Amino acid sequence: MKILLIEDSIRLQDSIRLALKKSDYAVDVASDGEQGFWLASTVPYDVIILDLMLPKMDGLTVLSRLREENIDTHVLILTAKDAVPDRIRGLNTGADDYLTKPFSIDELLARVAALVRRSYGNKNPELRCGNLVLDLKRQEFRIQEQILPLAPREFKVLNLLVHRADTLTDRSEIEAHIYEETSDIFSNVIDATISILRRKMADAGCTVKIVTRRGLGYLLEAQSE
Repeated sequence: MKILLIEDSIRLQDSIRLALKKSDYAVDVASDGEQGFWLASTVPYDVIILDLMLPKMDGLTVLSRLREENIDTHVLILTAKDAVPDRIRGLNTGADDYLTKPFSIDELLARVAALVRRSYGNKNPELRCGNLVLDLKRQEFRIQEQILPLAPREFKVLNLLVHRADTLTDRSEIEAHIYEETSDIFSNVIDATISILRRKMADAGCTVKIVTRRGLGYLLEAQSE
């Protein structure tokens, strides 16, 4: 699942992003309304977490413009404003749910999960790239109906690449996704993980390749079967 967090507080960004990553979500972060609107209007997300008090473009304007462009991604608004009129305005603008600061991270995760369930209903949600299938409910990859056995780090890297299949993913994004803030990062770990993934995918007959764009990052490319 792919989440967009639009929040200008670095402290809150870090705590929310870390919690989402631990719950196996892929996370993009925007620090202002203009960047958030651009990401939300160009990249498909499962849920958008949107602060209302943002620089450059406030959250309600971001939300209103997204709905005007028929982008119906579920939106959870965050706000320090706890007055009923502010909540009503946000919901009437197109938000699906809200949380008032300060809030429990566990409650935020529960509300995000509820919005994801609302998106997919009783369907078994999947992401596909070539013959590579990510079962979002079971959190496993399949190739030609066979489970692709992956170590936890390998799964996290491939999960991120599949969620960002149409865009380049640079090394810093991969490092941020698989390491805790206090972990030591060794430069060869990413290379080794990518190498193992390529071998396992090729051995399983995968039609998707992990392509390196030197100096830019990694990209999934589906080959003709």
